[in-house]
Amino acid sequence: MLTNKPALAPDGQPFTLTTLRNSGGMTITLMDWGATWLSAVLPLKSGEKRELLLGCQSPEQYLHQSAYLGATVGRYANRIANAKLLIAGKTYPLIANQGPHQLHGGPGGFHARRWQIVAQDEQHIVYQLHSPHGDQGFPGNLDVTLTYRLTDDHRLEIEYQAQTDRTCPVNLTNHAYFNLDGAGQDARQQRLQLFADSYLPVDSEGIPCADLTPVTDTGMDFRQPKTIQQDLLRDRCQQRVKGYDHAYLLSRSCQVLSNPAAHLWSADGQVKMTLFTTAPAIQFYSGNYLAGTPARDGGSYDIYAGVALESEFLPDSPNHPEWPQPDCWLQPGQRYQSATHYQFEPIGHSA
Repeated sequence: MLTNKPALAPDGQPFTLTTLRNSGGMTITLMDWGATWLSAVLPLKSGEKRELLLGCQSPEQYLHQSAYLGATVGRYANRIANAKLLIAGKTYPLIANQGPHQLHGGPGGFHARRWQIVAQDEQHIVYQLHSPHGDQGFPGNLDVTLTYRLTDDHRLEIEYQAQTDRTCPVNLTNHAYFNLDGAGQDARQQRLQLFADSYLPVDSEGIPCADLTPVTDTGMDFRQPKTIQQDLLRDRCQQRVKGYDHAYLLSRSCQVLSNPAAHLWSADGQVKMTLFTTAPAIQFYSGNYLAGTPARDGGSYDIYAGVALESEFLPDSPNHPEWPQPDCWLQPGQRYQSATHYQFEPIGHSA
């Protein structure tokens, strides 16, 4: 007799999936492995329900993709050049996973860990994770609490808190990919508005290669809404990496939850997403290397299938104290706190 055994995570235990629901019919699905955001289904004015997130068909497929789909990434999101930290004159080598550099906390970062569920109800869930001293090369024991909360007005609130017993940089974010037009559509046709006056140029390995640069008169300027496609290959820096994969320093007025940091609109005019964050920067990635990533329909995604808007510190910040942003170093006795809210709104056509 054949039985369908549940898929197991690398620790030998089943994946635990949780669905949050609000009174307006929106659902958010999450997974404890990687504290991963799997799905966001929004009721449209037409009566249709639309999936707004890229994702895999099954939990175990998330183990076989390198795009960090919906994952919580840390200890340090984005890149740390040459995978090393200098603390009080001592060098701490980190585990490299992108050539000589470390990306998103290393190969065994928070995206590849079992998070513990410590509280939940119909509209919120709280995860916790302990990262021991030496984890991926980082100093100090770090304890992280992560809360997802779905409000009745279709806002997903993500809040992070962390404490350490040794000096360590901390930079937590979610790596969701959005396509507000649904699966199979070219995400470059979406319109984006990003409230940032400057960005960081990067080299071919994604490492910052120059000072913060004004977006004025460049294809990097999203201060007014435009399609992602419009200026995609306007700048030499972008041509080297096939599209956008750059950090934007947000205007100071954006770094509070009452003022938007970005807006994203579906090409068909039926969905708007507004991002609010306390983080100083957003990494905008246009999905340049998504080809072959396992897709929700059982196939695979193509390039530009979705876009990521990662709220965080600027990349390689531990090595750049001169940048005009809050300190990315967490000290013993301090509490790391960061929040990002995604407001989803059905607009356009009614049934």
